[in-house]
Amino acid sequence: MGEFDLIARYFTRPVRRAALGVGDDCALLAPAPGMQLAISSDMLVEGRHFFADVDPEALGHKALAVNLSDLAACGARPLAFTLALSLPRVDEAWLAGFSRGLLALADAHGCELVGGDTTQGPLNLCITVFGEVPTGQALLRSGARPGDDLYVSGTLGDARLALEALLGHRPLPAEVLARARQRLERPTPRVALGQALRGIASSAMDLSDGLLGDLSHILKASGVGARIDTHKTSNLIAEKAYLSRGEGHFDLELIRQCTLAGGDDYELAFTAPPARRDAVAAASQASGTPVTRIGTVLAEPGLQLVDAQGQAVEHRYASFDHFR
Repeated sequence: MGEFDLIARYFTRPVRRAALGVGDDCALLAPAPGMQLAISSDMLVEGRHFFADVDPEALGHKALAVNLSDLAACGARPLAFTLALSLPRVDEAWLAGFSRGLLALADAHGCELVGGDTTQGPLNLCITVFGEVPTGQALLRSGARPGDDLYVSGTLGDARLALEALLGHRPLPAEVLARARQRLERPTPRVALGQALRGIASSAMDLSDGLLGDLSHILKASGVGARIDTHKTSNLIAEKAYLSRGEGHFDLELIRQCTLAGGDDYELAFTAPPARRDAVAAASQASGTPVTRIGTVLAEPGLQLVDAQGQAVEHRYASFDHFR
């Protein structure tokens, strides 16, 4: 199968909203009047971002999900995406699974595949996603203010827990690993929540490299600090009940490592004034996404961690960095 046969069979579909999709030199997008384009790119590399034996359908899902998560963090509605795909060889069974997972998530969010590129080489996936957001309403990292509440959506730490098990560092029972691996390989982009938070959240970003590392970008952009209640974040790991039994050398320190610096959560961290707590709760309900208030924005730069009694917790957790 040649390159263009591959594209035609697995990645060519009619477009409904884009002016021009796959098959020409450029795709054409026409955002609605009064809207801005939101654009983001993410690359997934075999051996760095996913295991070689990952289910291709799950990989297709995740490849798009991590990009949709960026749109969610800016409050944008997905429009379209392009796919650059490097393959060691043409494996039709793999391509069928990959495209099925990719396009199922695309359909769920009304996000059209409008172009890209394919080549032979090490397995590497790069998606560029396009969304739209009303002019002046995009959620940014730079709007957090002292006194704001700090929230996260969903759960934290289960993707890191799965990674620990898959790397052989800490074994998990099969049923626990299966649940945690779903969070690692099939994250849920919080697109509906991001849009519901427009006009409510003062800042936002998605959590890809770990809560503390990603939150530091909000704090730096906003010129503020924050205090996080680690008791609340530790309770956000979905497998807390299992871990709390103390089996397999799991302890509070590991739970904190997973929830504070684990990475691959693809939840949203956001801030909002205390006066908007009811609005945040309404956005959570409207989007079907749980949110938890985990701390407070401070005027003094820096990040403080405290326990349930308000005592300082030593900050020694390092989030993921591609070059460290």
